[in-house]
Amino acid sequence: MSPALAKSSEKLKNEIEDNYHKGVKYLHESGIQKVPKKYIFPISERPNSYNINGNPEVNSKHNLKLPIIDFAQLYGPNRAQVLDSLSYACENYGFFQLINHGIPEEVIKSMVDVGGRFFDLPLVEREKYMTTDMTTPVRYGTSFNQTKDGVFCWRDFLKLVCDPLPQVLPHWPSSPSDFREMAVTYSKETKILFIKLVEAILESLGINVATKHKIQQNDEDDEMLKEFEDGSQLMAVNFYPPCPNPDLTLGMPPHSDYGFLTLLLQDEVEGLQVKCNDDWVTIQPIPNAFVVNVGDHLEIFSNGKYKSVLHRVLVNSLKSRISVASLHSLPFNSIIKPSPKLISETNPSLYKDTNFAAFLEYLKSCDSTNKSFLETRKLT
Repeated sequence: MSPALAKSSEKLKNEIEDNYHKGVKYLHESGIQKVPKKYIFPISERPNSYNINGNPEVNSKHNLKLPIIDFAQLYGPNRAQVLDSLSYACENYGFFQLINHGIPEEVIKSMVDVGGRFFDLPLVEREKYMTTDMTTPVRYGTSFNQTKDGVFCWRDFLKLVCDPLPQVLPHWPSSPSDFREMAVTYSKETKILFIKLVEAILESLGINVATKHKIQQNDEDDEMLKEFEDGSQLMAVNFYPPCPNPDLTLGMPPHSDYGFLTLLLQDEVEGLQVKCNDDWVTIQPIPNAFVVNVGDHLEIFSNGKYKSVLHRVLVNSLKSRISVASLHSLPFNSIIKPSPKLISETNPSLYKDTNFAAFLEYLKSCDSTNKSFLETRKLT
């Protein structure tokens, strides 16, 4: 090949690569008719339950009804039974659907709506927030970990660090004009809900914490709950545009969440799948409900009793899908380790101590899909 042709070929290759980093919404709007090679997963990792129209099959054995926790029942005479159900869900599924959680329907709808309008902005507006720096207060990007992904996922995202709010808020998108207002309200509501869920989860593990349901409390209990109240919160608004070949790619690859709990808000379009008994099963959206899942930190904290479970996202050829994940944990500088109250001679610690910095270093250095980070924390 002549030097001129080689230079031209290299320029074309760079332009194509640049287009991938502009995101899948950009590709969709450009009118592509087939999935680029960059997004095609190995056959063994592709979704394998699709109908002739290229959309997920709706088959009862591939759909899972997660345990449903009625949050309002926690504050009535049935609290003990609800705590048992919560423990069963965390231990056997790692996921549950949460209803009657107290967050107003208008707050939920507004967050989905303003998230969609952000992705409707011109690329020139969205890419103002595009960066590969994982420590920034706001980050717009594509795929799963675009600096490391060999194969890209069919997802664009906007990630927002939510604390300390007064410091990070000026960095959040100012367009759409009501974005900050809607996102702040939603982040505050989900943080309150997270704290209430933590109280219930600690109680379900047999760890006494200071709540209004407890007559006795001590400084240690107060300190534990205060640490969660001061904890980290990251919101990820995910956008999955229609895909011309949904059988060849994924919206997100199999992964577990690194935090303590994730509160996921879905629109009406299905796509979330959970690994259950070695099979991938689709989670049916329930209007105004949250899908809550155990994160790696809670698995470590519970010394393995509660399970951080693999999940992934499918895409389809007809409809866009939006989800809002609110990931919560202890403060970024906290040490995550099994609770001393759950460790004994007969139940020794199964995990090494870890922290958020170790997770970030892991993300930068290698593949972070599946449960690879959590596996590095296990004691052998």
